[in-house]
Amino acid sequence: MGPGTTVRWRRRVSRWRRTVLAALICGAVVLPLSGAAQPEVPAPPPAALAAPTAGTLEETYAANRANAAEASRMADAHGDRHRAAADRAMADPSRRLLAFDGRGAGLATEVLGDLAHADRVAVLVPGSDTSLDTYGRFRAAALALHQQLAARAPEGTVTAVVAWLGYETPDTVSTTVATTDRADRAAPELRALVDDLRAITGPGTSLALLCHSYGSVVCARAADGLDVTDIALLGSPGTGADSAAGLHTRARVWAARGADDWVEHVPHLSADLFGTTVGFGTDPVSPDFGARVFAAGDGGHSDYFDPGSLSLTNLARIALGETAEVTHD
Repeated sequence: MGPGTTVRWRRRVSRWRRTVLAALICGAVVLPLSGAAQPEVPAPPPAALAAPTAGTLEETYAANRANAAEASRMADAHGDRHRAAADRAMADPSRRLLAFDGRGAGLATEVLGDLAHADRVAVLVPGSDTSLDTYGRFRAAALALHQQLAARAPEGTVTAVVAWLGYETPDTVSTTVATTDRADRAAPELRALVDDLRAITGPGTSLALLCHSYGSVVCARAADGLDVTDIALLGSPGTGADSAAGLHTRARVWAARGADDWVEHVPHLSADLFGTTVGFGTDPVSPDFGARVFAAGDGGHSDYFDPGSLSLTNLARIALGETAEVTHD
């Protein structure tokens, strides 16, 4: 495929994506606003645990691993070998699970690093189509960030990454992805996570939220008064707010979009219809929004945490508080 053919192909893909996304916005207006059906996979209820502290983290991790192991056995007996394998991986003795729920699409909060002694913590908030069945790709992003933080952190600085699949994400091809409904339901859970992390790490630890795609809508809905230092919006379709100031946060608000990210073509519309908000308003990388726009390189919508990428380097700088070193377009 020659250069000219490649360019034409990318243009056709971009036009196709624009058409599909515009149709989804319109569909959200005229169709009933309901969540996509999730697979009915049998699993035990989550382990009944007290709020974690620095002193009880190991017990928390162990209890959630045991719950994941039981979920794996139940999924296997049900004949869902894919979910059984995903749950079994979660139950590995090396995994640090702050929370786990194998029911439905599944929820999990995983820690990479020494959370109890961390000076800097980055929380990853995923976008659409993230579940226990697709958790591997989300974890790969968290691992890449954790490795980058460990490599860049000043000597003596302890870092940790929290991969937070703490809400039921919408499907990319659904009316739900065009509304704030899932984000509105997820926001209290994200605020509760931040409260738990503060209780574990103490007030001296810096927390940064790195929010991808629909996850940026979740972070925006949770931002008001949230005790974090930075909020980074990656490949965001919008936040539901007109501006960074509208998030009502003291945190630094960052935004980035890769040059090949199809989300650029999402219509930046917002309307209140049928008791929900359809569309997400102002483009977070536009001057009108007022975020600190940083360089994300030439990557696409799923490439922000690729090892060696400019976007990952800048995200590590943000999480480490190296704001003067963050590069801009």
